[in-house]
Amino acid sequence: MIEIDIYKKLHGSSGDMELRVKLDIRDHEFVALTGHSGSGKSTLLRIIAGLEKAEGSLRVDGIPWLDTHVNLPTQKREIGFVFQEYALFPNMSVEDNLLFVVKDRELATKLLDMTELNDLKDRMPNSLSGGQKQRVALCRAMMSRPKLLLLDEPLSALDPRMRNKLQVEILTLHREFGTTTIMVSHDPSEIYKLSNHAIELHHGEVVRYGNSREILMHSQGSQKFSFEGEILEIKKADVIYVAIISIGQQIVEVVITKEEADRFVVGDIVTVGTKAFAPTINRR
Repeated sequence: MIEIDIYKKLHGSSGDMELRVKLDIRDHEFVALTGHSGSGKSTLLRIIAGLEKAEGSLRVDGIPWLDTHVNLPTQKREIGFVFQEYALFPNMSVEDNLLFVVKDRELATKLLDMTELNDLKDRMPNSLSGGQKQRVALCRAMMSRPKLLLLDEPLSALDPRMRNKLQVEILTLHREFGTTTIMVSHDPSEIYKLSNHAIELHHGEVVRYGNSREILMHSQGSQKFSFEGEILEIKKADVIYVAIISIGQQIVEVVITKEEADRFVVGDIVTVGTKAFAPTINRR
């Protein structure tokens, strides 16, 4: 059980805010941490890892990692951390990057086999693709058999095909090693496929915490779906107006009224929803 009750004052681009998080995470859960940029997701992950200071308490299986008398150093916390940046040692081979953590060649071989990297074990990081580097980073994080695996948007820079492949590998490693995993993600499909529970942060506070699918499927009124996107263009086609909107990896066209065409501008962040198969868009 991970018991989190922390407080930290943050100074972000949108002004000062307070990060206040109090919740419990059960062992072996896969938890997605989501919310708008600047809501405190990465800071919370770094506090759990011991990379940032905070007030309050953090206990893992009853052992204090943080309280008024204890602030356990990162290297003494049983964690694996995978960042967006790969953070590999450029002067070490793939295998040596893993063995740097623990001199366990058998475990290194197992991890490289699981992620289809064994043929690349003697390669240097600068000769690898982005997806291969991220797989090496993931394997290295698992070398210490961590009690807690922390993932800070590790797949955000990868193409959809590689993202899908690594999602499968992350879930396989999570189950194989019996870790508790907390992953920052903005991708609804990723959250749906990987996590049991989701934590949504807004301006430093937990606004929703529960079953991932229930949170993702949560909508207002009678909407059948709701996605966030950016307006790329508004154009007139004959007698109708069309908004071109970027949603994740997709570009969609939504028919809008003249009043909506006058109200929205290119660059607006909007939600696209539907009621009875009639799409609607609303400015965030």
